[in-house]
Amino acid sequence: MSRFPRFFSVLQQRPRHLLDHSLSQGRRYLMAASIESARAKIAEDIKIDIFTATQVADNAKALKEISRSFIFPTAEMYAYAIRASLGDDVYYEPSTKALEAHMAKITGKEAALFVPSGTMSNQLALRTHLKQPPYSVLCDHRAHIARSSSHSGRCPGTHRFRAPTQVVELENTLNGTIIPQEDVIVISDYVHSKGLIMHLDGARIWDVVAQTATPLHELCAPFDSVRLSDSCLVGPKEFITKARWFRKLFGGGMRQIGVLSASAAYALSHNFQLLPAVHALAKRLETGLEEIGVEITSAAETCMVFFDPSPIGVTYAELVDRASKLPEPIKLGGSRLVIHIQTSPAAVEDFLTLVRQLADEKKQAGFVPPERKASPNGRPYSSIYVRSGVKA
Repeated sequence: MSRFPRFFSVLQQRPRHLLDHSLSQGRRYLMAASIESARAKIAEDIKIDIFTATQVADNAKALKEISRSFIFPTAEMYAYAIRASLGDDVYYEPSTKALEAHMAKITGKEAALFVPSGTMSNQLALRTHLKQPPYSVLCDHRAHIARSSSHSGRCPGTHRFRAPTQVVELENTLNGTIIPQEDVIVISDYVHSKGLIMHLDGARIWDVVAQTATPLHELCAPFDSVRLSDSCLVGPKEFITKARWFRKLFGGGMRQIGVLSASAAYALSHNFQLLPAVHALAKRLETGLEEIGVEITSAAETCMVFFDPSPIGVTYAELVDRASKLPEPIKLGGSRLVIHIQTSPAAVEDFLTLVRQLADEKKQAGFVPPERKASPNGRPYSSIYVRSGVKA
């Protein structure tokens, strides 16, 4: 028999005010029980286990695949990162502050700001420099900021139909190619003589340092601000203070970021010295492709090789497809081949073997290299960066 009828029978024998109080307590008890039950159900609904049943084995496979695709954090980097301080970078995060102070020191600038990405770093720099329209940014047509943002490139001037240039931006490396420092200095002197601002997109600036043995502060000296890969923005103290405000405005205020700062610190301490070997492996890739008959559209000065397989009758799409079907697949995207510190020599040799095999297949099928048609830049593309969907 339910206990509730007896409960209410007892209540009926009590004075009215006690009865009301008891009923109120009962309702609160039932409501509390109902809420706890609802919360328990919600807790079950929102639970998630993001790991697969074979996560350990999957990770081991991924560690093997990185030598043939993109770069990943190493176990040693993870181990270092988890020792980072705990703090909110919007207010104060010790590990991040230490990294920013170090970056300012080695670049010869007054202050530094750690940001989530290279894109945000460049955009923060431009937004901080450019105070009042009309304005334009003068840059190479291949630059990141031209390819992935709406800033227009213009020549300095005061023509009423053209926004006057306020910032001149250089990128080093540019598609793996090093800009000679003497040229940078000449450009900087001229730009500053016109009262304009110099910004460096230091995409793979560490490769420049490693290849030329030029101190980082010398490479950064001609510029008012520098985006370092990946990713710190450095410049005058007042500039960084304002950029930090814009970072928060753009949604870049980060909370527990110590693990990322520690990962960056680990890379500086342990990975920089690996870059010369990376450059040597890229040069080996370039030489191997040339020996097969592939055209090199941009040589391996650092970690990149751009190539055109059409002289051997092969398309990018064919290469991407066949590389993905190797016993140990290689991930390709088009004309750009990037070597990193985790790229294995075996992956490079496997790729060259595949290209050689495709060239032999085309030759046996009767392929004869066609005569090159004249084009404005000597090549059939407006850019050396060709995606795999474009036929060579």
